Amino acid sequence: MAIDLTDIEFDGPLAQRGIGIIAPFDLALERELWRWAPLDVSLHLARTPYEEISVSLGMAELVSEAHHVQAATRDVLSVAPEIVAYLCTSGSFINGVSGEAELRQAIVAAGAPDAVTTSGALAEAVRELGLSTISVITPYDADLTDRLVAFLGELGVLVTRSKYLGLGGGIWRVNYRTVADLILKGDDPDADAVFVACTNLPTYDIIAPLERQLNKPVLTANQLTVWACLGRMGLNMVGPGRWLQGVFEEDSTYDQRT
Repeated sequence: MAIDLTDIEFDGPLAQRGIGIIAPFDLALERELWRWAPLDVSLHLARTPYEEISVSLGMAELVSEAHHVQAATRDVLSVAPEIVAYLCTSGSFINGVSGEAELRQAIVAAGAPDAVTTSGALAEAVRELGLSTISVITPYDADLTDRLVAFLGELGVLVTRSKYLGLGGGIWRVNYRTVADLILKGDDPDADAVFVACTNLPTYDIIAPLERQLNKPVLTANQLTVWACLGRMGLNMVGPGRWLQGVFEEDSTYDQRT
């Protein structure tokens, strides 16, 4: 039986632009990461080597070692990404502002055309939104959370309140209710924004309702990383984050692709 192809469009598929992603070995939220990207952007992931260690200062140091980061960078260069992102909050703040800059430099030295890190993206959002005070939410222990507070201090941002879960692993299994409750308890009404750390902590679907309730930016690790990458590509972020999108409407609607 002959098939009539007269009305079928053959100009596709949609041309893709690439972002290389360097993720820690334990990342389990690839699907959430993709929800932030427009349909003409592809994410190409490489991981740091597996380490038998719990989420801690030690793990953050291991996954941010320059030779691991550069090896992962080279793994994604064959698909010609426009930018390479180091997708790890703790690994990019563990050595302070200078350490974050060194990470970006290491990625570019390995051949990337440009580089972003999660904590560097946080620094960009701080400048873009003019933040001077912030509440911090993390799944980490006290020591790792304190390092984040110190990183923000280097940026001139005062952390007025922080809450943490104290988890050593399985962070991707934390449910939305737990994260939302922690944000509501951890927010300081006088803080300019809330930052939720860790690229392995699910946040996508709770950002919009919490921003409406708190009437301030709720910034999260995956959101900021993709936002910073897309900004360099001249593209708009998909998904929740009304302040980052320059939009504040009481009835904002967000992309809900699953």
